[in-house]
Amino acid sequence: MLTITCHLLDCASHIPSPHHNQRPNPSDISLLVIHNISLPPGEFGGPYIEQFFQGELTSTAHPYFDEIREMKVSAHCLIKRDGAVVQFVPFDQRAWHAGVSSFEGRDQCNDYSIGIELEGTDDLPYTDLQYQRLAEVAKSIQHHYPAITASRITGHSDIAPGRKTDPGRSFNWKAFRALIR
Repeated sequence: MLTITCHLLDCASHIPSPHHNQRPNPSDISLLVIHNISLPPGEFGGPYIEQFFQGELTSTAHPYFDEIREMKVSAHCLIKRDGAVVQFVPFDQRAWHAGVSSFEGRDQCNDYSIGIELEGTDDLPYTDLQYQRLAEVAKSIQHHYPAITASRITGHSDIAPGRKTDPGRSFNWKAFRALIR
């Protein structure tokens, strides 16, 4: 089994999520999906995203958590507002981030994609540190998975239109694409 290590992700915090499984074909990693998340919605900081991806979120901290605490979801990585990177699932494993999804006519994006969460919302700007770190992570991923070309980096909203809106209108695709060139 291939475990990706590189100087950037070696510096990431590693918090294993139980919400993942084997990919049907680990050599078929060819898509990078960008998401956003904030817990509670619109609030940043705190341990709640990590708890959520670990299946340890309790409803006592916020009423919204009652709605989501039983969900079994994860992402490969989270990039926090300060640029810190947390890795939950090894890239060669299938994280549960995309849900019902399709890219270029191919369904079940979790099977062949890597999911990166940005701590944020659709409507608030992301930080410069997040864009810098996302570009570093994306370039490292592209180095190890050359099938992930610039045209195969997309938003959750693009693979689940009508169901998802992230990373939202606040995500600056032009600036991000300039950073990964």
